[in-house]
Amino acid sequence: MSDQRASFLKVSWVNVLSNVSKIVVEGTLGVVSGSLALTADAAHSVADLLASAVVLVWGRFVYDDPDESHPHGHDRFEPLSALFVGGVLVLLGLKLLYDAGTSLVKGPTAEYNALLVVGLLFALANRYGCYWYTKLVNRDLDSPGLRALAADSLNDIYTTLAAFVGVAGMALGYPVLDPIAGGIVSLLVVHQGVEISRENVRYLADSAPPEDEQERIKEAIRSHSSVHGTHDFVAYYSGHVIEVEFHAEIDADYTVAQAHQIETELRERVREIEPVSDVHVHLDPAGLGEWKDAHH
Repeated sequence: MSDQRASFLKVSWVNVLSNVSKIVVEGTLGVVSGSLALTADAAHSVADLLASAVVLVWGRFVYDDPDESHPHGHDRFEPLSALFVGGVLVLLGLKLLYDAGTSLVKGPTAEYNALLVVGLLFALANRYGCYWYTKLVNRDLDSPGLRALAADSLNDIYTTLAAFVGVAGMALGYPVLDPIAGGIVSLLVVHQGVEISRENVRYLADSAPPEDEQERIKEAIRSHSSVHGTHDFVAYYSGHVIEVEFHAEIDADYTVAQAHQIETELRERVREIEPVSDVHVHLDPAGLGEWKDAHH
């Protein structure tokens, strides 16, 4: 767990520093030139910086052990931080969309400068490197917070490409393309924020995992040689991990020690399925009349 925490902190800091450098470069060039597309892209990175800072501060708590205040651990901290990321992106995207519309009505005032292209190329390399590294590390961590930051980095690449359209328009004598590109950037920001929010609301609302995920868990239970079937099966998200509860029917002539061993084996084989965390097993001796559906 300590190695995972260290990896999480390292990649979170990389995201923070990547956003800071992008903001400084694009923000300076955007303000100097008056480019709405570049300024919008830099503003988007301000939200990304806030998001990465929130994930750094809140997300690391998921690696803390359970305590008296949080007896089930800290798994909800990560989706809570990722939900905050999504909400900030939606609000910022709407503000940028308003600014783009205002610029179209009043008329664009941006002036082309070759340094704008240099800044955008830097932004592309910066965010692609951050995206690649975050995805690489998160293969092992499977962190919703890092997944949100990786999505943010990828989204940055698209928004920077849209900003290129605005800069190209200025260079070719069509400055109206700058606020249009700014509007496109803002729509991408809103869309990404909504997607991140939807995913993490599901984690926080104790929603059931997808049906195929539930079926994998049920099959792991049924495949035990001593289990004749299951009922009262419940699987739900607790943070970004899954908790499982179920009743399993076994023969009535097992000793208490044998039944305990079966229960342990069932718990272990279900916990081997990612991202299952906690498993609650109740064994029913056959013939008690509690059986609801031996096939489910």
